[in-house]
Amino acid sequence: MKVWLKFLIGAFLGVTLGFLLPPGNQAVLDNVAWLGELAIRIGRYVLVPILVFSLTIAVYELRQDGQFWGILLKTFAVMVFSSVFVVFAGILAAFLFLPSRIPIDGMVQAEAVSLNTAENILQVFPSNMFAALLSDGLFLLPICVFAFFLGMGLSYDRNYTKPVISLVDSLSRIFYHIASFFSEILGFVMIVLSAYWAVRFHGAVRAGVFRDILLLLGIFGVVVGFGILPAFLYLLKPKVNPWKVLYGSLGQALAGFFSGDINFTLPLIFRHLKENLGVRRRSNAVTVPLFAIFGRAGSAVAAAMAFMVVINSYSSLGITAGDVFTIAISTLAISFLLAGNPGNGAYVALAVLSISDGRFEAGYLILRPIAFYLIAVGTFLDVMINSVASYAIASSSGFRGDKETRHFI
Repeated sequence: MKVWLKFLIGAFLGVTLGFLLPPGNQAVLDNVAWLGELAIRIGRYVLVPILVFSLTIAVYELRQDGQFWGILLKTFAVMVFSSVFVVFAGILAAFLFLPSRIPIDGMVQAEAVSLNTAENILQVFPSNMFAALLSDGLFLLPICVFAFFLGMGLSYDRNYTKPVISLVDSLSRIFYHIASFFSEILGFVMIVLSAYWAVRFHGAVRAGVFRDILLLLGIFGVVVGFGILPAFLYLLKPKVNPWKVLYGSLGQALAGFFSGDINFTLPLIFRHLKENLGVRRRSNAVTVPLFAIFGRAGSAVAAAMAFMVVINSYSSLGITAGDVFTIAISTLAISFLLAGNPGNGAYVALAVLSISDGRFEAGYLILRPIAFYLIAVGTFLDVMINSVASYAIASSSGFRGDKETRHFI
């Protein structure tokens, strides 16, 4: 059975179960939340070993071919373009189809929420280089920096590094094989994740006041993720079939939406890009983690659209042109700074936008009941941007082979 079909069946069973569970029962919600956390950890389990060894050997191979800096520059160029496009498209959609106001139930105290950018920068260079590998694996940038320097070091003298190169290459393939096994059993994990998602969604729908923003974000996510982003592939030379790319990305799209965690999806993106779309390791081992760390435009735009609802709910003056400009610039900046928030990026971005605005620091709390939904849509878009962009970069760089649809996993 295809992996995406396992995920779809698991999601269907989980959503059905979630709607049958009592939404107001806190004991049930706590138990499902614990199972959801366990499911996320299972999905992340093998990520760090894959990332360390695959990125190390990719850096080495690209350096040997003289293509490393070219693919790095291309990756960041595509990242900036995609971020600008998605952010402005989302803000325009929210401005034209602004959801109705959310009732404000009195004064609430803002929580301490920040991007922790300064602390994250310090973590990139710990006092001990090996300490980067001993973290919990949530913040991937220190791990990527470690792999980068190790890959660069392998180019020193092949007489000395050849045994290490063979070892790293072998470990990369071994952990990829282990990750493939985990991806085959994640269909069962999807039952738990989608059940937890459905319990919260049921409660949000019953509340009634969130229906407009739920609908707007859902439609925007589907149109951009399944329509506009694949359509950009028509610009590639030679021509490619974007719907084939879309079909090959269904597995990680489902996983991203119901997990709401970009790190959970990374092993799946690696496997689907390689086995469905023919992207070579030396390309996706570089582009996929970079987009997961710096290219979080999906989470940022979900936050921006939600923040416009917050402004509309608090202010009788509505949203001004100055508000739109400020939100756009702030959102673009935040989209590159969410590396430390793999599982709650959209909600953290919304909180930062609200607190930094200064007029209603606690405004984001009125949307806390649908924080899971913002995170789900944002992560889905993050995954689709990552998959489509990684495929496009590999195609334009000559790191892709053709795969027949019948051989897709």
